[in-house]
Amino acid sequence: MTETFGPLSPALVLIAAGLILPLLKEPLRNALFLLAPAIALALVWMLPLGPGLVVDWLGLHLVPIAADGFSRIFGTAFGIAALAGALYGVTQPSATEKAAALVYAGAAQGIAFSGDLLTLFVFWEILAIGSTLVIWSNGNARAGLRYALIHVLGGVLLFAGIAAEIAGSGSLSLQAMRADSVGRWLMLAGILVNAGALPLSAWVADTYPKASWSGAVFLSAFTTKAAVLVLIRLFPGEPALLWIGLAMAVYGLVYALLENDIRKLLSYSIVGQVGFMVVAVGIGSPLALAAAALHALAHILYKSLLMMAAGSILRATGEMRLTGLGGLARAMPETAAAMLVGGLSLAAMPLTAGFVSKSAIMAALAADQAGFYWFALTAVSAGSFLYIGLKLPFFALFGPERARVEIQPTRSMRAAMGALCLLLVASGCFPGWLETLAPEIAGVPILAADHILFQLQMLVGASCIFAFLLPLLRPSLGFTLDVDWLWRELPHRAAPRWRRVRGLFDKAGADFRAEARRSWGSFSQRSILRLGAAGNWPTGKIAFWATALLAIYVLIAAL
Repeated sequence: MTETFGPLSPALVLIAAGLILPLLKEPLRNALFLLAPAIALALVWMLPLGPGLVVDWLGLHLVPIAADGFSRIFGTAFGIAALAGALYGVTQPSATEKAAALVYAGAAQGIAFSGDLLTLFVFWEILAIGSTLVIWSNGNARAGLRYALIHVLGGVLLFAGIAAEIAGSGSLSLQAMRADSVGRWLMLAGILVNAGALPLSAWVADTYPKASWSGAVFLSAFTTKAAVLVLIRLFPGEPALLWIGLAMAVYGLVYALLENDIRKLLSYSIVGQVGFMVVAVGIGSPLALAAAALHALAHILYKSLLMMAAGSILRATGEMRLTGLGGLARAMPETAAAMLVGGLSLAAMPLTAGFVSKSAIMAALAADQAGFYWFALTAVSAGSFLYIGLKLPFFALFGPERARVEIQPTRSMRAAMGALCLLLVASGCFPGWLETLAPEIAGVPILAADHILFQLQMLVGASCIFAFLLPLLRPSLGFTLDVDWLWRELPHRAAPRWRRVRGLFDKAGADFRAEARRSWGSFSQRSILRLGAAGNWPTGKIAFWATALLAIYVLIAAL
């Protein structure tokens, strides 16, 4: 085995800190919880571009650390999310959640800087373990188990695909490929499970709201976006991703419009916004891939901010349903401001980070002459303003107060939300630093007057639709049926009927078995008597049984 040691990985810092953190007392624990993400973010920018660590192991070429432009973008996004999430949740009393959150963030950084498929898979599994522990730390064992089972499925599919790829090519390198074999389709399917693609999208809205007020911030940032990065590396330009991403975008829009629970609404929105990124990856041009990466960064920032605002409301009122909230703009002004800034950025309001990244995606679609997807995503983008910029503020922040605010956000919580608000607005007003991260978008006229005017017209149109459809968009009590009903509820509904049908089959089977035993007993007695008398069997019967035995043998061999 040969090794070439390079700089320290940000993943190693976060994972080591997560393992050490439960052993420390409270002051040191909080200090490490804040310090580790800051060090990891600094290391993202200290890592030189190119492979930093190369290992030859059992004839395989492993590259545990490799930095490029996409690593820098996603590593920065993951680092900011981990640091802001730590600042926001530093008062969280659960040491288990804090430790799991650091391991979870470290695994995301490990995926960002992986240079081979084996390293990628190792961090992929650590990512699943860390995120599951974040959910379990809030006492939701059943939700955590459902989450774990979904990600076990994704991990098995990814591992099977990687094994097939190694068997076919003998290489572990992370390189662009097409889904042109069973193994590669398995890899793509495993990645799409983590991305929240249909038909398994429901796991996002099922489990993310079950985390604590601080844990959901971490969950919103890492898993789905790490999957987008892997799609960028392995399947750029894959045609299937176009319709898969569009289906995710429409699914997220429809269910977010229907949802009453704020954190479930935001979870459905995660699936919808990741759909934008998946479509861009499906285009596969340099501009589209850069736009997908930047939208992942912007999404991590504004969705973390929205989950922070939602967590502050949950912590203060114990209520997440829009039907039980109202008047929070007066009772919690800082939280309301954070929710508005995050929502407007998600809806691509000009002078926000979301406007920059979505403009780049639309420019990539226009350059590729993907007219259908351009129109469809433009409509979905305008529709997102209905639920995040209008419905959510209208019913949660304004109107009569329905829930009593028991406590206000702590200083650290307000500081985290304020920092993300500033970053989102600064990135929209001065997109130069985003162009530094992704030079491919430099030619996109983001702040052109006609482009800004077009977007404002879209948002005004969405506002008119909201006013017209307000009675239909008013939240109501109850729950929304999702595709997970097929495996969570349908078996329980079908069980009584199955027992009745099974009873009929059991009765018929018992009669058949009794008749078969009587026939076999009669046949055996006649055969024994004939053999005892050394009688000869007719040729037809010999041929029949020889053929039957041969058929059984062939069937067993085929299996």
